[in-house]
Amino acid sequence: MSEALTAEMPDSPAQIPERDPSTLSQSGQSPADLRQLSATTQGFNLFLVGFLILFIELACIRWFAAYVVFLQFFTNVVLIACFLGMSCGCLAARRKTDWLARFPILAASTFMLAVLTYSAYFHWEGLAIDVGGQASPQQVFFGTEHRNPDVAQFAVPIELIAAVFFVLIALLCVGLGQVLGRAFDGYPNRVVGYTLNIGGSLVGIVGFTLASFAQTPPIIWFLIGFSGIAYLLYQSGRLTKTHAFILAVLLLAIGISGTRFQQRVDLHWSPYYAIAHRKDQGGIRVNTMGHQRMVPFEKGGSVYSLIHLLQKHSGGKPFQDVLVIGAGSGNDVAHALKFGVKSVDAVEIDPVIQDIGARYHPDRPYDDARVTPHLDDGRHFLRTTDKKYDLVVYALVDSLILHSSYANIRLESFLFTEQAFADVRRVLKPGGTFVMYNFFRQGWIVERAANLTEKVFGQDPMVISIPFRQSISPEDPQDGYTMIVAGEHRQISETFQKNGTFWLNEVPSKNLSIDGFAVDRDARPAQQQELWHRISPATLVPGQAAAQLTSDDWPFFYLRSPMIPMLSIRSMILLGGLGMAMVFLFSPKGGRRQVSSRMFFLGAAFMLLETKAVVHLALLFGSTWLVNSAVFFTVLVMILLSNLYVLKVPALKLKWHYTALFVLLAANVLIPLEIFLGGGIAWRYAVPCVLVMMPIFFAGVIFARSFRDVESPDQAFGSNIAGAVVGGFSEAFSMLLGFRYLLLLAAGFYALSTYVGKSRAK
Repeated sequence: MSEALTAEMPDSPAQIPERDPSTLSQSGQSPADLRQLSATTQGFNLFLVGFLILFIELACIRWFAAYVVFLQFFTNVVLIACFLGMSCGCLAARRKTDWLARFPILAASTFMLAVLTYSAYFHWEGLAIDVGGQASPQQVFFGTEHRNPDVAQFAVPIELIAAVFFVLIALLCVGLGQVLGRAFDGYPNRVVGYTLNIGGSLVGIVGFTLASFAQTPPIIWFLIGFSGIAYLLYQSGRLTKTHAFILAVLLLAIGISGTRFQQRVDLHWSPYYAIAHRKDQGGIRVNTMGHQRMVPFEKGGSVYSLIHLLQKHSGGKPFQDVLVIGAGSGNDVAHALKFGVKSVDAVEIDPVIQDIGARYHPDRPYDDARVTPHLDDGRHFLRTTDKKYDLVVYALVDSLILHSSYANIRLESFLFTEQAFADVRRVLKPGGTFVMYNFFRQGWIVERAANLTEKVFGQDPMVISIPFRQSISPEDPQDGYTMIVAGEHRQISETFQKNGTFWLNEVPSKNLSIDGFAVDRDARPAQQQELWHRISPATLVPGQAAAQLTSDDWPFFYLRSPMIPMLSIRSMILLGGLGMAMVFLFSPKGGRRQVSSRMFFLGAAFMLLETKAVVHLALLFGSTWLVNSAVFFTVLVMILLSNLYVLKVPALKLKWHYTALFVLLAANVLIPLEIFLGGGIAWRYAVPCVLVMMPIFFAGVIFARSFRDVESPDQAFGSNIAGAVVGGFSEAFSMLLGFRYLLLLAAGFYALSTYVGKSRAK
């Protein structure tokens, strides 16, 4: 949550001015209406709204990512929209227009538009969504390349789609923001009221975490959210039969949309995706995009056997202990078992995909006693395991969603860094082999992966492309399968030098009794020749400039170079402008408008602190949904503690807290978190957590103390929201600077806040 969410932080009881009843008449409720709600009821409203805002926000992030095509790669749009709408509602708390009464029709319109967007894309082949130029992109998004916007009949920029839903989702949250502002107006003790509100937010996070753990469908999420909305409408006397009917129909539509797929297709909601499993074909789609297909060993998927075949027929010792990262539904595991391995550790991050593989894979690989499934983040497993392996496999590791709504990194981003490859090398036995394979889409991605392995393993990797390529250039699109072999591959390379080519049959079982190095493909009948794939190492043609290696600080494996892509720049301008316009339109009318520069810069800086915390704690604990929930919960607790500290120590001096904040920011910039990736529990977890979280505490103290003393709290609040929106979109600078140096931008915002507010920074 952004620091701006603490903007309702109450002044100390002695500083709360008496409210003029005439000012309350400007709200949707008259002074008499406000008095009719008891303090207990207003306190419950503060708690309930805190719960609903967090719960509905998380539900919207999940649901819209599944239905609005490609929005899963830009989920910070939904996050900031919810945050902005709630804040605008607080600004408009005293207006006559009741936005909560508009929630049902706004929700129905927004959800219907999302379903129409989905339907239009999948039923009109001539429609393409331009995600930064799929043919030659600055940043690659898997799953977007199947329709080229340059040749489509009609192309829609993804930033335009994002802008439409940004505004609509923000408007959805304005009503709850109004209820929040009015409850603070009517509650006698703002300290207790704020505590109740934060308590509701904490319960909202816990509640949605439990719903995710239980793999509940969206109809359950929105039943909870809409029930809370209906209660608040009923309480204010504005729940009409029309409102109830619209909400009921919308819930029914959300439930029906879950059965939109063809017969024999099951829809599951994992903590990451909407997963559609086609039982008769073994296909698995996530968030409307193809992801995996379970293939029987007797029928296909011979590429999963390739490394085992090359090892066997080059005279190498068969692999005994194997680690598969991204084991998914089990294809790689099934093929490893066919070659007599002693043990397989199968690591998968998504519980639903792992369960589908265990229950429905035709070869039943997870039933084998030699297989140990692990539900974990791959990098976290690499960091924490003490076991050694003959073979480590990155098996088509390609998530189709971001790690969180705060940063433009994916679930697998920390697997493709220099430090991650060093972790792989650590868990390999002497003479062990590391293999990664995928459809990498672009030559420069292959070059980057190869250069990473060369640096970490100290030797050139072997690169194989199917269909066969003599050479691979950074400028070449890669429309096939690429395998990169690092570590020990000397015998395989020498066998290739001696024999030239290895022939791989499309049917895996056919390869078991044939030495692919000895196959004479041309001697086969013509109708069988197409069943054989030529396997031979490709030569990497270096580009004009070597691809920058990825690191734990700059983990953007699919971003061509340190830059802010034009797609991100356009989105920042468009969505940032829309956010500022909404703050302006909903801010209090009358009197002289002023921008509180200090509050603006505090809001912008804090959003960047949150991003740093979420990203780097994911590196320590893993990029799982459960870790994300724990981090968000902890950030809220830190905000609450900082506000309570201000209330307990009213005479605190800001200059000392600014000093502590800048010292901690400098420490986070200068001390790389990778130094904590080894050692004991205290060094590995406790120390880095303190290092990452303590700036949030001091930043919260500075914000709370500054807000307590402003002359125009409404305008200061609006300014802080505007800054938070700018800070949220400024996260894109991490793609240029890395996450450690992103804190320099945060420090710059904090420095500006001291300059513009220096007369009060005492």
